[in-house]
Amino acid sequence: MIRKIIHIDEEKCNGCGLCAEACHEGAIDIIDGKAKLVRENFCDGFGDCLPGCPTGAITFEEREAPAYDEAAVKQAKGTARPVDERSVSTGVERRKKEMNGMNHDHNEGGCPGSRMMQFQREEAIQEEQPVQTGRSVSRLAQWPCQIKLVPTQAPFFDGAKLLIAADCTAYAYANMHEDFMKGKVTIIGCPKLDGVDYSEKLTEIIRDNDIKSVTIVRMEVPCCGGLQRAAVNALRESGKFIPWQVVTISRDGRILE
Repeated sequence: MIRKIIHIDEEKCNGCGLCAEACHEGAIDIIDGKAKLVRENFCDGFGDCLPGCPTGAITFEEREAPAYDEAAVKQAKGTARPVDERSVSTGVERRKKEMNGMNHDHNEGGCPGSRMMQFQREEAIQEEQPVQTGRSVSRLAQWPCQIKLVPTQAPFFDGAKLLIAADCTAYAYANMHEDFMKGKVTIIGCPKLDGVDYSEKLTEIIRDNDIKSVTIVRMEVPCCGGLQRAAVNALRESGKFIPWQVVTISRDGRILE
């Protein structure tokens, strides 16, 4: 069958083993100092191993591969029991829920700070304004959100409206969640503190995912120009024509025209 499965670039792999630790199913082994997908039928295609890779050696691909075999995974873990089609289906649904951040234990394998999660918030709370619920509501849709930690390919980027925000904007602008983050996938960074050019990584994110629009929110300070330049360069280098805009926030928390 043709399905989504991980691909490991052995030239980029440094053999650190974080992907093998992050894979709940045991699909990856370290052989001769390199990570290898040794059991394709153990790979569920959800990509828990992606964020833990420090070299970006792991990506998704669609190709001919055996179907995910939950029964074989359970047997390999020593917890085999008779299963029928209904139980296998339930297991797949559970894994989907885990990827939506509903039952996800982010302390299992890999770095907890970079484990990929997608949040499924209660619809009523997500749609209501804070004035109606009587409390503030987080609009962060996924984890991680730091540009340095976020994977270049992830399910939450599919069809996403992308917000690229400078770290300080959420502190300077009081209504950041409602006015900018709501309904978007948010990634944040500070080129001055990180000391990197985000252009290459942002290019990969925009080029390799179905991004619908890009909003750049920066501070008025000059160092934030690096974030804007990186995002604009990424839009140009991606070869895509995507609607985009830049919003500048003043140091005292106003939107500058």
